[in-house]
Amino acid sequence: MPPTQASSEEDRHFTHYTIRHYVVSWVSQNLFERYTYTVRHGLLRGLKRKGGLGWVPQVFSRSIETPELEFWRKLPLTGLTVYDVGSFEGLLALFFASRAKQVICYEPNSRNHARLLDNIELNGFKNVMVRKTGVGESVQQIDLIWNPAMPGGASAESATAEHLHNTVAGAQVETIPVTTLDRDVEENRLAPPDLIKIDIEGWELQALRGATSLLRQFGPAIYLEMHGETMAEKKRKVADIVRFLEEKGYSRIEHVETGQLVTSSNSQIAVEGHLYCPRLSGSGK
Repeated sequence: MPPTQASSEEDRHFTHYTIRHYVVSWVSQNLFERYTYTVRHGLLRGLKRKGGLGWVPQVFSRSIETPELEFWRKLPLTGLTVYDVGSFEGLLALFFASRAKQVICYEPNSRNHARLLDNIELNGFKNVMVRKTGVGESVQQIDLIWNPAMPGGASAESATAEHLHNTVAGAQVETIPVTTLDRDVEENRLAPPDLIKIDIEGWELQALRGATSLLRQFGPAIYLEMHGETMAEKKRKVADIVRFLEEKGYSRIEHVETGQLVTSSNSQIAVEGHLYCPRLSGSGK
């Protein structure tokens, strides 16, 4: 393949959602948005929630056991303080709350924030704190943009936000506050994290940079979802993230989907999926 053709293909924007994603989202938002139900499959089985199609029996839902779900089922959470950065409606926060000692959620999108609070209240969880702020590497105000058909994909990352603005009719915009994890923990005397899960549509590295003191002092485990508008951008982002983690002492970086160990020399194997770093040995509160 000629270099120019390869470069052109790697610079093409991804189609992040399939038609099925849009259908499920439309049905959820327009037909069952106000209904409360008990989830029948997945990590939230037996818990209550609004939104989504978790009320559909697994045999009809085409739900499958992914490496991500298997990872969370097996990870010990008892007694831990978990930071859920990018909580959406609480799809992982509720699971964390059912097992961990404490969960601190970050969800700045007003629509998602309200639904997250609903779902926490429905289950009577008292070990969850919700912060209505974004997380980055500095304190600022920034525009969050999303496709109203897919509110879980809200992003402040410049390339993603620009693409949404240019391609989605009726794209929603909300100006949100952004803080750093270092600052938020210090100012609000939050319990330091044992595990930080980050899924914020392309701002993962910014969030890590804003947690430099926490990483150095407490060495929490880290779970990241990889994002990027193009393959070239994804490769750059994952390389930057892996390099940052290595510099902070995280010598074991695992690709959740394949189980492979990731380093700066092979970071491209992790452009799709999730990264997990176990807690640094010798760290503690």
